[in-house]
Amino acid sequence: MEILSCKDVAFKPYGRVVDGYDVTDLLNKLEKTPVTDHVVYVPREESFHAARGAEALGNALYGGMPFQLGWCNGHNTKLNCLEFHRDSEFNLGTEDFILLLAKESEIEDGKLDTGKVKAFQVPAGVLVEVYATTLHYAPCQVSDEGFRVLVALPEKTNTDFRQPASNPLDATLWARNKWLLAHEESDEAKAGAYVGLVGDNIDIG
Repeated sequence: MEILSCKDVAFKPYGRVVDGYDVTDLLNKLEKTPVTDHVVYVPREESFHAARGAEALGNALYGGMPFQLGWCNGHNTKLNCLEFHRDSEFNLGTEDFILLLAKESEIEDGKLDTGKVKAFQVPAGVLVEVYATTLHYAPCQVSDEGFRVLVALPEKTNTDFRQPASNPLDATLWARNKWLLAHEESDEAKAGAYVGLVGDNIDIG
């Protein structure tokens, strides 16, 4: 699978590189979070919110809306799922990491062909925005060291929330502000998530 840079023109439909903010202290705090053998996600990390410049950064990224700064760390080489939110997500890593991305508009009849997924590498220390219309999920590692990735989202995103489905899209709502398409091989599918990815479960390893 071809892995492009987030600075490549091909990334523009999916997101953008965000410049102009001092993220040094956030990176220092992120460096202290654990890297596990599997993927761990924490929606809100209080030490991030206490970091120098974090409040100003979050307010700038979300225009004064309530936000949360969390992390997604570990080791991963597979697609497994794709999700989208009603808002952009911002990512920042202490190591290079890879995002597997597709477009919400590429979903047809509730399914997405994994052949449409593109891979983009984000350098360590570079802040990127992943647009609300971009399908994404857990990062993939570039090296055997794994990854540490800051995840900025609107407050309470990815926390517990379910409701009865009134239409097919509702059936993909897996958590608060989290619509999820799972591959049949994924743990999420085994846990009852909507199986909406067809084709190979991409493994960049």
